[in-house]
Amino acid sequence: MSGVEFTSRIRAIPVYPAAETYEYGGELVKLASNEAPWGPHPAVLEAVDAQLAHLNRYPDPTATHLRRRLAERCDLPPERIAVGNGSCEILLAAAQAMLEPGAEIVYAWPSFSMYPHLAAMTGARAIEVPLDAAGRHDLEAMAREVTHATRIVLVCNPNNPTATALPVDAIGAFVSDLPRHVAVILDEAYVEFSVMQDPDESLDLVRRHPNLVVLRTFSKVYGLCGLRAGYSLGSADFKRAVDIVRQPFSVNALAQAAAAEALLHQDEVERRVERTAVERVHVEAELAERGLATTESQANFTWVALGDREEAAVMRGLGERGVIVRSGTDLGGPGHLRVTFGTRAENDRFLEALDAALAA
Repeated sequence: MSGVEFTSRIRAIPVYPAAETYEYGGELVKLASNEAPWGPHPAVLEAVDAQLAHLNRYPDPTATHLRRRLAERCDLPPERIAVGNGSCEILLAAAQAMLEPGAEIVYAWPSFSMYPHLAAMTGARAIEVPLDAAGRHDLEAMAREVTHATRIVLVCNPNNPTATALPVDAIGAFVSDLPRHVAVILDEAYVEFSVMQDPDESLDLVRRHPNLVVLRTFSKVYGLCGLRAGYSLGSADFKRAVDIVRQPFSVNALAQAAAAEALLHQDEVERRVERTAVERVHVEAELAERGLATTESQANFTWVALGDREEAAVMRGLGERGVIVRSGTDLGGPGHLRVTFGTRAENDRFLEALDAALAA
């Protein structure tokens, strides 16, 4: 033991359940982290390459160029846009800026694995509201938990890990009915994949509700997981608050350049969404033929109910065959698997490995 002392909050913060990598001699099929199976657009790679000669300089601390591109794309003033090292950084900064002992945060469960960190790291009280029978947010139940002490309500739409989504009108009505002192953070990491809405629809909610914040990321549909860039759309006050509590230069120069360029290629985004939708239909139809139920996915992954099959044994069987997915137990939903949609070859290899694992 080192003898140094740590805060009691450290013991309360859960360890983020990272995907497991199995010892496998061949090429792994990685369907565990909801990554895009396709690399960045060639022009994005060129933009990154152009920055490499300038790595001796700090990045723009205010991400001016990227925020202007986002402002043009989203039709919002730049001062209402915060950029972060992934949307997770903004989420964590929001907790630091808004939560403290005596405050409350409300979110659905199971949902994004980072949410339990927010109360634990700040001493606030977390209120977890179960999803409904279809794996969707129960907004009425969440609204009933809001009190004078509530500072943040989180809505993940589409939800991770269940892949379900609610229509924008339902979210809008929910925000309208809540007290103005409550910040509603609408986490839309997978919104581009949803067929229930156009991504621009929720931007109208941001313009109407000063207490609403929308979180988005370049990690998923844009294929920039390795660079970590995300952003929030909300009030200027929210942006100032999260900027105050974060370290300077949190978004590196390569990430800023890549994200700014990626925004210019919405045709590529549309192609990726279409290809993902095709694979979603293929994989879920194949799972249904095997008697495995899934939720109504609006994301780039599916939530598979294993029924009476042993989750650990299925996970082990897939891993032994070079396919990694996410354990439902790790994500708050025992008896399930979360499976990202990959390429057709990757998806078929998953299905073959699943057949062998179930047979074993």
